[in-house]
Amino acid sequence: MVLEILHMLGEKLKQVVYGHQFMNLAGDNLTNVSLFEDHCENLLCDLISLSLNRYDKVRPSEALASHHCPCSCIKELWVLLIHLLEHRSKWSLSESFWNWLNKLLKTLFEKSSDRRRSSVPVIQPRDPLGFSWWIITHVASLYQFDRHGTPDEMRQMESNWNFVEELLKKSINVQDSILEEQLRMHLHCCLTLCDFWEPNIAIVTILWEYFSKNLNSSFSISWLPLKGLTYIIKSPLSMLEMVKTCCCDKQDNDLYKSSSSFTIFLCILAKVVKKAMKNNGPHPWKQIKGRIYSKFHQKRMEELTEVGLQNFFNLFLLLAAVAEVEDVASHVLDLLNFLKPSSVTSSIIWKGQVAFLLMYTQKNLDIGVLAEKFSGAFREKAKEFLVSKNDEMGQRKTLWILLSIYIDGVQEVFETSHCLYPSHEKLLNDGFSMLLRACQESELRTVLSFLQAVLARIRSMHQQLCQELQKESGDLLVQSSLLAKERHLAAAACALWRHFFSFFKSQRMSQIVPLSELADAAADFTLLAMDMPSTAPSDLQPQPVISVMQLFGWDDIIWPQVVARYLSHCLQNSMLCEALSHISCVSFQALTIKSWIRCILQMYINNPYVPDDLFIDTNPGQAFEKKYLEQLAELTRLLFKLSEVKNIFSAAQIEYLSSLEDPTKALVLFFEAVGITYGNLQKLSDKSAMVTKSLEYLGEILKYIKPYLGKKISNAGLQLTYRMMGILVKSWAQIFATSKAQKLLFRIIDCLLLPHTVLQQEKELPAPMLTAIQKSLPLYLQGICIVCGQSQNPNAYLNQLLGSVIEQYIGRFLPASPHGLGLGQHPVLLALRNSSAASAITPLKKCIIQVIRKSYFEFKGSLLPPRLASVLAFILQLFKETNIDISEVELLLPGVLKCLVLVSEPQVKRLATENLQYMVKACQVGSEGEPAAQLTSVFRHFIQDHGMRYDYQIYGILETVASLDQQVVINLLSTLTQSLKDSERKWGFGRNIAQREAYIKLLSHLGQVGQDEMQRLESDNT
Repeated sequence: MVLEILHMLGEKLKQVVYGHQFMNLAGDNLTNVSLFEDHCENLLCDLISLSLNRYDKVRPSEALASHHCPCSCIKELWVLLIHLLEHRSKWSLSESFWNWLNKLLKTLFEKSSDRRRSSVPVIQPRDPLGFSWWIITHVASLYQFDRHGTPDEMRQMESNWNFVEELLKKSINVQDSILEEQLRMHLHCCLTLCDFWEPNIAIVTILWEYFSKNLNSSFSISWLPLKGLTYIIKSPLSMLEMVKTCCCDKQDNDLYKSSSSFTIFLCILAKVVKKAMKNNGPHPWKQIKGRIYSKFHQKRMEELTEVGLQNFFNLFLLLAAVAEVEDVASHVLDLLNFLKPSSVTSSIIWKGQVAFLLMYTQKNLDIGVLAEKFSGAFREKAKEFLVSKNDEMGQRKTLWILLSIYIDGVQEVFETSHCLYPSHEKLLNDGFSMLLRACQESELRTVLSFLQAVLARIRSMHQQLCQELQKESGDLLVQSSLLAKERHLAAAACALWRHFFSFFKSQRMSQIVPLSELADAAADFTLLAMDMPSTAPSDLQPQPVISVMQLFGWDDIIWPQVVARYLSHCLQNSMLCEALSHISCVSFQALTIKSWIRCILQMYINNPYVPDDLFIDTNPGQAFEKKYLEQLAELTRLLFKLSEVKNIFSAAQIEYLSSLEDPTKALVLFFEAVGITYGNLQKLSDKSAMVTKSLEYLGEILKYIKPYLGKKISNAGLQLTYRMMGILVKSWAQIFATSKAQKLLFRIIDCLLLPHTVLQQEKELPAPMLTAIQKSLPLYLQGICIVCGQSQNPNAYLNQLLGSVIEQYIGRFLPASPHGLGLGQHPVLLALRNSSAASAITPLKKCIIQVIRKSYFEFKGSLLPPRLASVLAFILQLFKETNIDISEVELLLPGVLKCLVLVSEPQVKRLATENLQYMVKACQVGSEGEPAAQLTSVFRHFIQDHGMRYDYQIYGILETVASLDQQVVINLLSTLTQSLKDSERKWGFGRNIAQREAYIKLLSHLGQVGQDEMQRLESDNT
């Protein structure tokens, strides 16, 4: 109020001299001017004193957040004082507010004894430099308020750069030993002032003089960890992010903790350059560029440490961001030529180059200059990496750090590029060909991840270009530009085919490339071939999609794990499936089904090329097996969406949705559906086409299962193989009955049921194989019998094979004891018992009987077949479960009779007797009470062949027969009597009383006919 009154008096009266009583201490008369100055100085001193009291409690990290005014009234007083002094300065020769404040602040740097005026605050600040920065920054912010305390954005902010420059020089004065924590606070204040005031190149020059000499410093505070700021390990993206942060108009309030003094300097540099160029064009930039560039020469570049190089790149990245990026990047490349990179500094240099590449990409500039040099360095390092493949790990690790920087950087370049230039192809040079050959598994995963990202980006850009070309069909200029972009895309795609696909093609049968990644990469190349077929190499033309699918999806020598994952990827893409369906020269769906069948059958094969690692451990908890089963389930779900598969199940009327989670169940249903569908066809042409298609589904199926049949055993693999092939033989019996398919059936039987080891009687089959055969044999027997019944032409060889199978296995699966529990579960009996087709029983049963007769009943003397009792028990069980035909009795009865007369073992005799009784009864039923002529004929021939030697045994057998059917024996009386006479005549001793008594005993069981025969025998004198 006093100052305003003095100011008004001065305005009205111009010059006022007061009376003697108004004299100052020096004895001078006071004028209105001197009195105003005294009051103004006193007021400012009081305000400064209040601020000093507050500053003593302020931490450097909280300087900008802690205001200098203790209350709002003090703030208002500052604002009014600013307005008053600025008004006086504008309309008179009096000093401005800043001059007043600067003059008083300068006294704070003087020692107490040197101060000329007692009105200067008596408080001696602990940190006059920090206080000066703090109060100037806060007071500068008050310029934005009008005299009423209302913010006014249009108000002119008067600067105080001259004094600030002096403060800056003090802040960076080495002799004063300013600490990093103090310098951060000073520069933070300076950055804030740059926001308020017009740009000042001088402050950049002052600061650069300091930082150019200290580039190798980390500018860290030991007790304060930097948030998000680390040296050396920064990625290129984080470097760009730091530059972006430095260029922001509004800075983080926590800048003190999150950034070093050098980073804050970069913020100041960015702000000044941007403002200066906006106001005055390129001239300020040229000034700053000259000052900065001049500090770097060969010696200085060689002096830079790892930290120094990081600061170097941060500086030039920022300059590139705010000014001429191409000029800055070119200068950086020139400066880097001075360096001889060490293993320590190389990673920083490579990260820096990647950061510049990404900046070019963000600005949509051609990366040609940068790409050529950088890709050349990559090629050299990849070559070193290949050469050092077997060297010590230290060198490989160092090289891999650089290579991974390049890989990650190039991936980011492609992913962020709006369009591709010819120079993008340079980044995909033959260094990748060398790198792929040298990589170990973990390294390969990184490279393949890069490939996947780049392929996806190229395809995405291509699809976008195609859409744009369709929209701009009329504008020739736009079309020309789009076609040029398409050529650049094609060049990059060709580089990928050249340097990556050729490697995968050569490694598709090895385990060098992780199987899942190999499948993913192959699928990506398949989609690329679909989108851009012309980019594929000549050896894949003219249909690159088909060629790639043949290599990775349909070729039988590829790992099933690769095929399953690869085909899943392909089938998921509806556009690819649609395209393949329209290619008439290849059965896309049939080949895919074939590969699916192979993947299931080979699900337990781990490595078909390494005998010691052939099979997967069948532990259900094994991660690999579980993962593969999940992949197979996914492939199955996708495969069953194919129209060809859907049509088969629709024609067969089989529901399959509930079985899709279990691939083996799904395969069983598929085999059954194909068989039913074929059986329902009426036209011969349709049947013939279906047979051809079915055989196409199977492919070289015996090759798929061959590894399971070798010396190394896989229980699970054998069980799967025999079960699936058995289901195939049974379900496709009508198909195998055709001449086209019968050869495959013969090979299946020879391979699985009649291998050489089975035919070599001295060798035992491996127990797991025997178990697998036992469980599945009924399926094979039923299927073969259906084929025999359905065959268009009677096939003697097939019947021979059936007999051989039964001959080999009927005895192998007989229990050691006829009373064993396993007889009822004999696979041959199960084949008869579970057969749904009556037509299949007759030829099977006939063949079984013929085998038994040939293998077990054609013995002579004491050379008895093994397990004869069990064979008799088997025959008895066979007759109990099936209807006996008289012709079958005719075949087996002689053998049973031989057992009765030639074998003395009680168990054999008992079982043979039971068989005899069962046969006689069956013949009695079959002939409706009349004795069967065939039965009589068998007995007659047996008596004629063995009556001379085994007469007593024969009489005992016939007594048993007589008890069941007297007429059979009655019909044999003439033969029996003649045999008796022939025996007596042969021995020449006359009547054989003992034999006749035995014969009479038999006759006694025949009633009146027997009595009559006895009389005739007594009365006969011959």
